[in-house]
Amino acid sequence: MDNRLLDISSIHRSYEYSLPYDKIGKVQASRGLLYEITLPKAVIGSTVEFQTEYGEKSLGEVVAINGHRCLAMPYEELASINSETKVSLKGLTTFLKISEKMLGRVIDFQGNPIDDKGPIEGPFEPRSIYGKPVAPLDRPPIREAIDTGVHAINCFMTAGKGQRLAILAGSGVGKSVLMGMIAKQSQAQVNVIGLIGERGREVLEFIENDLGPEGLARSVVVVATSDQSALIRIKAAYAATTIAEFFRDQSKDVMLMVDSLTRFAMANREISLSSGEPPGQKGYTPSVFAKLPKLMERAGTKKGAGSITGFYTVLVEGGDMDEPVTDAVRAISDGHIQLSRQLAAKNHFPAIDVLASISRVMSKVSTREHRIVASHLRDLLAAYKETEDLINVGAYARGSNPKVDKAIAIYEDLMELLKQDISSTGSYSLEELYDRMVEIARKAEAAVNPEFLKQQQDTKKNT
Repeated sequence: MDNRLLDISSIHRSYEYSLPYDKIGKVQASRGLLYEITLPKAVIGSTVEFQTEYGEKSLGEVVAINGHRCLAMPYEELASINSETKVSLKGLTTFLKISEKMLGRVIDFQGNPIDDKGPIEGPFEPRSIYGKPVAPLDRPPIREAIDTGVHAINCFMTAGKGQRLAILAGSGVGKSVLMGMIAKQSQAQVNVIGLIGERGREVLEFIENDLGPEGLARSVVVVATSDQSALIRIKAAYAATTIAEFFRDQSKDVMLMVDSLTRFAMANREISLSSGEPPGQKGYTPSVFAKLPKLMERAGTKKGAGSITGFYTVLVEGGDMDEPVTDAVRAISDGHIQLSRQLAAKNHFPAIDVLASISRVMSKVSTREHRIVASHLRDLLAAYKETEDLINVGAYARGSNPKVDKAIAIYEDLMELLKQDISSTGSYSLEELYDRMVEIARKAEAAVNPEFLKQQQDTKKNT
C-alpha cells in the first residue's frame, strides 16, 4: 500500500513539474494578506497572475516558500478568490523599462504613466528593480558639496554629492514641504521622488504646490498611495531607486528623495508577519532591518559614473527619536536632519533643528573657514537655548556670560537667515551664505567688544 502511494505521489510530481503545469497552479489556502498556492517553478520575488473563475485578474508576487507550496500576494484586492482561482507564473524577476523621457512624468511602480500625458516614449532599458549596491572600492570618496537651496542645510550640515541624509520628523512638521524645496532649488541635474504610502489627497498637492512646474520638469515622480497593496508600496521604493541608478549611470548627479522609509518598513512588516516571521521591536520583523540598508546602500557615488544623493524621510512615531526604524536609518545614513515641532509651531519653516542635525561629510566638502564659523555660531545657538527660559522671563542679567551676550545679539539675525519662504524660489548661494554667516559672527563679537569692528576695519585698510 505504501509503495502504491509512493508511486502515485511520484507520478503526480512528474506531471506537476512538467510543462505547462510547472507554471500554472491553484490557490490552496489563505493566510491573511497572503495566499498559499502550488507553483513548483516559482522563487521568492517571482511575478504571478491571479485569475478567478469570474474573469477577474491581478498580478502579484511570491513572498515566501512553504515546503512544496509558496505564499503569494496580489497587487490588487480580489473579492472572488477561491480554490478554483488559477495562478500562473509570469517571470522570475521584476523588471522596469526605463527611458530618459520619464523626466517630467508621474508614474506608478511598474513605470506606467498616471498623469494623463500619454504614453512614455522609448528607447527603453529594462532593469531589475532589485539592483545591487556598488562595491565598496568602486565608491569614490565624497569631496564635492551640493547646493540644496535650503539655508539651514547649506550653513550647518552641508551635503555632498553622493551622500545619504535622513529627514526625521513627526507627522505634519513639514517633511514633504522640505523635499519640495530641495527638488525646486537644488543643483542636481535629475530628481527622482518616491512618494511611498502617501495620502492620495496630497500627491497632486505636492506636485503642483511643493514641487512646482520648474521642479517637475527635471523630476520623475513614482507614486504608491497608502490605500494600495503593501507589495506596491515596497516595489515603488525599489523602482525609484532603480530609476535613479539609470540616470546616475549616464554620469548625471541625481537627487533621490523617498517619502517615507517608515511606510516602506511598515509595508515590509505587514508581509513578513503574514508569512509567519516572528515579530521583534514594535512588531517589526528582523527582515525589515535587513532590507533598509539594501535599499539605502544603492545610493551614493560610483566610479566612472555620476552620483545619487539620497534624502530619506522617516515618520517618527510619537516623537520618539529612538524608536526602531528611526534608530536604524540614522545608523545607516551619512547624517540626519531633524525637524522640530516647536519651530513649526512658531511658523519657522523649514523647521530644521540645527543643534540636533548633523552631516557626517561636511568636514570633507566645506572649507576650513566655513566649518570654523559654522561651529562658532552653533556654539552660540546652543548657549542661547540653554538660557532661553531665563532670557524670556527677563531673569538673565547682561554681562553674566559673554557667550550668552553674543548669542542674544545675533539670535534674531540667525533665525532670519535660516527661515525661508516655502513658495519662494530664491536662495543664497553657498558663498553668499558664508559671507552672511561671517557678518553675523562679527556682530556677535562686537556685542561684547565694541572696538572689534573698528579693529577689523583698520586691519582691512592696512592690508
